Amino acid sequence: MTQIIDIVLPVFGLIAIGYLVAWSGLLGRAAGEGLVDFVFVIAIPLLIFRAIATADFGGVSPWRIWLPFFAAFALNWVIGDLLIRRVFGRDARAGLVAGVSAAYGNTVLVGIPLVIAAYGDQGAAAITLIIAVHLPVMMTAGAVLIGWAERQDGVSEEAVTAAVAARNVAANLLKNPIIIGLLLGVVWRVFGLPLGGVPKALVDRLADVAATLALFAMGMGLRKYGIRRNVPAGLALSALKLVLMPAVVLLLVRYVVPMPPVWAKVVVVAAACPTGVNAYLLAARFRTGEALASNAITISTGLAVVTATLWLSLVHWL
Repeated sequence: MTQIIDIVLPVFGLIAIGYLVAWSGLLGRAAGEGLVDFVFVIAIPLLIFRAIATADFGGVSPWRIWLPFFAAFALNWVIGDLLIRRVFGRDARAGLVAGVSAAYGNTVLVGIPLVIAAYGDQGAAAITLIIAVHLPVMMTAGAVLIGWAERQDGVSEEAVTAAVAARNVAANLLKNPIIIGLLLGVVWRVFGLPLGGVPKALVDRLADVAATLALFAMGMGLRKYGIRRNVPAGLALSALKLVLMPAVVLLLVRYVVPMPPVWAKVVVVAAACPTGVNAYLLAARFRTGEALASNAITISTGLAVVTATLWLSLVHWL
């Protein structure tokens, strides 16, 4: 237990330091945004590129890690949507924001550092497989459901065709630095290209700072979210994200989809990550549900200090 606490506290401690730096004004908003840009555009894509290009997956099919994770992802999305619409009486757009908040975790800024700290390079390879599908699934599902939600709420009469939605998603994905890093890693691996000498040294130096800077940037970013009204809804969504989703994944990897021990641990930890910031971006797009998403991001990140410790302990003993 002490060893696990030694893993978790530095991870969330860096988030806390980033938050305090932003709160104190020691670094201004422009500096924080620049740091986030560096992490997303340079450091994390290079880390993912290196993981894909050089990892040893041991001949295990990626479907073994995708099936339990995305089954729980879909379940949480549906429950989060229904909870906010049926229990809290919100509209379809808020329900979509809630679904994303309950299902889409911060696997990049929080998940990668946590997994690397706990399981090293082998864990990084496994969570990279999740990230490879995580963002495209969220973006595709969101693009398909946005038009439906707007029509349900009577704010749009326009129907977006499947072809247009697919084209928009593909264009956005191909411009995303994380996806570019993934694709380059796949190309490097498929063609068996060498990675050594000065190029490897440069990639290593930039990739090695990704985890630390990602957590610091996450903390600075949390400053602008905060906790707003409708706190009970935020707590409910946080419980779904931090408790239900990893619990479902744990049951699936233990009894339904067996996989190597490290992969099983990583997929549970990835499912236990707090809500990702894309939930707020979707709410901003709708101009509704901003407080809902903000609460889910902030509350789930704060509570994840405890829940991540518990899940890491549980998968260790099981």
